[in-house]
Amino acid sequence: MVSSTFTIQPATPDHASKIRSLILRSGINPTALKWERFLVALSADGGFIGCGQVKPHTDGTMELASLVVEPAWRGRGVARAIIEALLASHRGELYLMCQSNLGPLYEKFGFHTIAESEMPTYFRRVSKLAGVIVNLRKVNETLLVMRRPPHNLKP
Repeated sequence: MVSSTFTIQPATPDHASKIRSLILRSGINPTALKWERFLVALSADGGFIGCGQVKPHTDGTMELASLVVEPAWRGRGVARAIIEALLASHRGELYLMCQSNLGPLYEKFGFHTIAESEMPTYFRRVSKLAGVIVNLRKVNETLLVMRRPPHNLKP
């Protein structure tokens, strides 16, 4: 994806430390940050401004994960462009975890909140643990687990 102010492209080894730094600063799950799975957003001058990945789990589920944009670039379509590029490359079933205030954003991409009984084991376990942590930090926030069903593989 190319805009007049930023581009979306596959990560390179040079982006690995920038991905990790941004993830850690944002406070989201820092596990399984293999740069090879990431797409990155770069400003017109080549500055690193955001990232996201589709992360595989041992049970075969796939997760839209590690989506974060530098604060100065938020609200400018960067997250949307990263999500669209990741979804274009993965039409199978996808899960994600997010704070409840981000649910409406992901609904625009075909995700819907699922009940605990519908969650694969990994997401059920993490949502219980993370839910406690999130509730301690933000009184009015909960953790959502969302699912996007497989999309037609024909263009």
